[in-house]
Amino acid sequence: MSWFYLILAGMLEIGWPLGLKLAQQEGYCWHGFAAALACIVGSGYFLYLAQKSIPMGTAYAVWTGIGAAGAFLVGVVFFNDAANIGRWLGAFLIISGVVVMKLSSGN
Repeated sequence: MSWFYLILAGMLEIGWPLGLKLAQQEGYCWHGFAAALACIVGSGYFLYLAQKSIPMGTAYAVWTGIGAAGAFLVGVVFFNDAANIGRWLGAFLIISGVVVMKLSSGN
């Protein structure tokens, strides 16, 4: 169950930069801030639950990896952020690192 909580925390980690981006759009300022705040609180709570049985370093690395790679993908797909080979390689390396951390955790 802890890995489920950690993945959920990582998904919510993607939500808060998305909320801040939406807050910059005309007419969505408070909605974006509210979504960002809800995602921050939810992400922190599920990270807390995950760390009950997943080592802190592993949990934090996976959590930030999901958030970073996910925010990159959301930016590319929905906000036309730059998507050159270097940025894709960086996202691939982050995801690869998360996979290695999971496989090496023993949980």
